[in-house]
Amino acid sequence: MNKSNYLIRYFLLFLVIINALPLLAKADSSSESRTDSKSIFRAGAAVSNITPPLDEPVVGGWNSPPATHVHDELYAKCLVLDDGKTKLVFVVCDNLGISREVYDKAKRIINEKTSIPIENMMMSATHTHSSITARSTNRLRQDKELSSYQQFLVSRISDGVRRAVNNLKPARIGWGSTQEPAQVFNRRCFMKPGVPVPNPFGGEDKVVMNPGRGNPNILKAAGLTDPQIAFLSIKSVDGRTIALLANYSLHYVGTGQQGVISADYFGVFADKIRQLLGADRSDPPFIGILTNGTSGDINNIDWLNKPTKGFAPYEKMQQVADLVATAVYEAHKNLKFQDWVKLDAMKNELALAVRKPTDKQIAYAQRILEKPDDAKPYHKHEKVYARRTLQMQDTPAEVSVVLQTFRIGNLGICAIPFEVFVEIGLEMKAKSPFEQTFTISHANGSYGYLPTIAQHELGGYETWLGTNMVEIQASAKIIHMLIGMFNRIR
Repeated sequence: MNKSNYLIRYFLLFLVIINALPLLAKADSSSESRTDSKSIFRAGAAVSNITPPLDEPVVGGWNSPPATHVHDELYAKCLVLDDGKTKLVFVVCDNLGISREVYDKAKRIINEKTSIPIENMMMSATHTHSSITARSTNRLRQDKELSSYQQFLVSRISDGVRRAVNNLKPARIGWGSTQEPAQVFNRRCFMKPGVPVPNPFGGEDKVVMNPGRGNPNILKAAGLTDPQIAFLSIKSVDGRTIALLANYSLHYVGTGQQGVISADYFGVFADKIRQLLGADRSDPPFIGILTNGTSGDINNIDWLNKPTKGFAPYEKMQQVADLVATAVYEAHKNLKFQDWVKLDAMKNELALAVRKPTDKQIAYAQRILEKPDDAKPYHKHEKVYARRTLQMQDTPAEVSVVLQTFRIGNLGICAIPFEVFVEIGLEMKAKSPFEQTFTISHANGSYGYLPTIAQHELGGYETWLGTNMVEIQASAKIIHMLIGMFNRIR
């Protein structure tokens, strides 16, 4: 072959390569391209009953009456996703808040039995106010031993995840969002000029939590709301709905009864969405899950207007769950399912300084506890916070908390172990590199409220020492770390 023929052939090969480059670039840039053509997306779900015994104190209010009745059973709801290379685990428990030690022990057992990495397990509580405690005596210091109920949770969680792994089947996945603005209100309010706003430390705040419906002294809400309901849905390849996991930034609703065990509207949602999706008698059973979003300053009470009607026990939580589930169901009709998506996860530890009382606060607390019980209080909860102030002396100087991010295709999910203010969730959505993002609160631990720096300046219940336990700069540090983690798994 002469030299000219060689040149022609090399030139033609060059043209082929040049023309193929756009296709190669497109394939390489696709976030959903499979690293292995044989990879199959799978999913499995299961539930474990975690209903506690009667006669234990029900936590979540200023008083803790003993449980005398179970209105509905409590569950640890488990979902496992598998892209052929990476498995992700969700566990959502019907409880107010669960200590990190419980989750850590359950994760170790799951890892030993299934080899799923611990950083790929995201565990959270719904924050129902109708169950017994699963926290440590001091939330910032680990108890020497887990309580009997905490031990029970460990076994139930680990068993549930192992059963979900056993249920793994080829599946398809989709995600989306809808809105329900009528059930979220910021519960922190500015009061009109001249209205006193005392706090239990002998000072004055700028805002009041839950100021009373229709209170004529309310000026305006002190913060925002997030009406979005984000959700992901999983179906088997033959069309059976396996699970649906949703996220809504509503604190809780409440049963309207004292001493009752209940999953609150989180449990009612699961029943309702199962009915709407026609998944009542599937095998394995369909699992409906509602996680708590960034609702630290959000409830479903319109403080600016007086109520037009009262509600019977359990009626309000039924109403809210119906509205949320129906909104999800309508959006679900237009959901696009994918045969395979890339999964990824990242977990980090963040050391946060623990808030300590000042000498002035300690002296004030001691004076309050010395007052006779019949003395007129400056604030109705001053003795509660006097005790909390003194207890905060006996805490570590810092606490290490778990922060976590999941990638599911172009969906980003992060987890924070606090009662997170709504502005934090909104900022995460705005800064996230993913097309859709949501935050699960009360996850991988339970360390009290997480206000923004700006909300700290306003005071109010959620910012008080003993309700909020970590440094005022914590929210900014958490957002910065989580966004960095999102960018690394994107």
